[in-house]
Amino acid sequence: MERNSTSIEDLKKFEEKYDPQLSFRKLGPKLSIIVTTILVSMSLYHFWASGFGLVREVLHRGIHIAYVIGLVFIVFSWKKNTENETNKTLFSFQNVSVLDYIFAILTVTSALYLPLLPSEILAARVGNPELIDVAMGSVLILLTLEAARRSVGPTLPIISIIFILFAIFGPYAPGALKHGGTSWLGFVNHIYITNQGVYGIAVGVMAQYVFLFILFGVLATRVGLGKLFIDLAMLLAGRYSGGPAKVAIFSSAFMGTISGSSIANTVTTGSLTIPAMKKIGYPSHFSGAVEAASSTGGQITPPILGAAAFIMVEYLGLPLKDILAAALLPALFHYFGIFIMVHLEAKKLGLRGLNQKELPKFFEIMKDNWLSLLPLIILVYFILAGRTPDFAAIYGIISCVVVGILKPKNKLNFIDLWNCLASGAKNTLAVGAAATCVGIIVGVVTLTGVGFRLGFVVLQTAGDIGNFFSNIWPISYFSFDQLKLFFSLVLIAISCIVMGAGIPTTATYIILVAVAAPALAQLNIEPLVAHFFVFYYGVLADITPPVALAAYAASGIAKSNPFKTGNTAFRLGIAKALVPFVFVYSPSLLLITNDFDLIKLTVTVLGTLMGIGLIGIAFTGYWIKPLKTFEQWFLGLAALLFVTPGLNSMIVGLIVISPTIYFQFFKKV
Repeated sequence: MERNSTSIEDLKKFEEKYDPQLSFRKLGPKLSIIVTTILVSMSLYHFWASGFGLVREVLHRGIHIAYVIGLVFIVFSWKKNTENETNKTLFSFQNVSVLDYIFAILTVTSALYLPLLPSEILAARVGNPELIDVAMGSVLILLTLEAARRSVGPTLPIISIIFILFAIFGPYAPGALKHGGTSWLGFVNHIYITNQGVYGIAVGVMAQYVFLFILFGVLATRVGLGKLFIDLAMLLAGRYSGGPAKVAIFSSAFMGTISGSSIANTVTTGSLTIPAMKKIGYPSHFSGAVEAASSTGGQITPPILGAAAFIMVEYLGLPLKDILAAALLPALFHYFGIFIMVHLEAKKLGLRGLNQKELPKFFEIMKDNWLSLLPLIILVYFILAGRTPDFAAIYGIISCVVVGILKPKNKLNFIDLWNCLASGAKNTLAVGAAATCVGIIVGVVTLTGVGFRLGFVVLQTAGDIGNFFSNIWPISYFSFDQLKLFFSLVLIAISCIVMGAGIPTTATYIILVAVAAPALAQLNIEPLVAHFFVFYYGVLADITPPVALAAYAASGIAKSNPFKTGNTAFRLGIAKALVPFVFVYSPSLLLITNDFDLIKLTVTVLGTLMGIGLIGIAFTGYWIKPLKTFEQWFLGLAALLFVTPGLNSMIVGLIVISPTIYFQFFKKV
């Protein structure tokens, strides 16, 4: 399977166009060398500090913020500039304005001012800040908002500003959201001087874990692991009906183990799979949708989970291996749902697989790239052995460098390593700025208790909706508590998708945990289940129109209608929208919950597989032969009975679909 005429440069433009995190400006040659050197020093510092150094927590976070926010003002323009045009003016140097240099200097100063204070002085300032503290805090907060706007778009800073206004003007908030409010001095004290704001858990996890895993992904891709994944996916699925689409599913699942970005995953694997899908007969919009839906699955695929796994470790106090075990079955269900629809679409259209000449040879693949698997094996081994995530990442990075040097072909030389260190650091800037900005939101939540207030509003609204429908048949058969739980989940799911639009996965998850998870806690849902529920719906935003960034990136390669591609991608990823409801009602699906039961798990897995399969059949309109419209409706409704855990509901589901089974398998046309 060969790349189409889309060049590497074109693919880079697609990625920059649809992913604001990669819309870097073109720097002058002298400044480019300086910035690259700073980026390399950033990688080396994090590698040393996380693996071998002993740096005070607040100082480590401050250095991380200084690097990230300071560099954002240099490498990101004040407006999105996908063409990387030069901007030479009287008040600029090397294509960067003097004002941006001032912003960078102010950022470094304000980010390091607090951590460099002696511990006894810092402790005395908490709750009693001096004027200089308020000034420095105000500067860092404002510059963080601007850095987030430049690097990830306007959505996150707008949400942050709304939260800031809510904190200050609390007495004027409506209903249950009303609170005593705070002054700007009190706000800065909480957000800047305590560890509840910009120096909080979001930045801490970025500095300690996420940075290293992003660097590992860059190095692993450079030593050939990404190419190996795509080649192995071709061997696994390429020869079967609609092969290239199935290759997209498997390759995206594999790439998800080392990639923290659904858009990067889409562009990397889509450059191969989308042209091949179109070549054998898939429509353009469907080809792009398959790749987008599959690539978004990388955000829920162990061991990285788009970096959200490490936040869960901090919030839940669980070992990383337990988080990854909990993520395993839901991720498999997502890919199974896409696979079913892709397979049925291929059968309906009569599409072929790849022929022998189009497939790579197994021994040739392994001969050139088997060493590339070692870093991932080492990484997973240390995680399963119970080592900390940063320990596993450090040795994964070291193994990447060793493998790169030892490989017989395409060896890693010093220049390659230098570029990888710079690229890895550069790829963390946007998500790092987002994490710092999220610290403001989390700080407001802890300052005002808005999470529990919003939870109360959600539960009250869900109760009102439940009362409204409680007298309607067949809804009347459910108790009020059951209706309240269901409608609460629906409202929270919708809010998670809306809030996740256009925001990086890690930032989305942290916001949702602070704002939406308390509502689930009030419903007595286990914390692990609540965290996974909000995380899944936040990720779903990447393929949910109107802000379906992964789908729009895929449409650029497929040359298809972006909105149509987004709608199709959402349909293909519908399993991801159903599975969170399944593990709320049957927590055994996450394997390590307190409610684990092997029999319940077996029934749930079988029912979920059947339900997802029926949804795929209903949406595709084809099984053994084409379905009539009323049959699609029957199967779609029956699917809900199968994903509702329990043998009774499954039996009812079988009764509902029995006429369709008869017409499909036994009645001759």
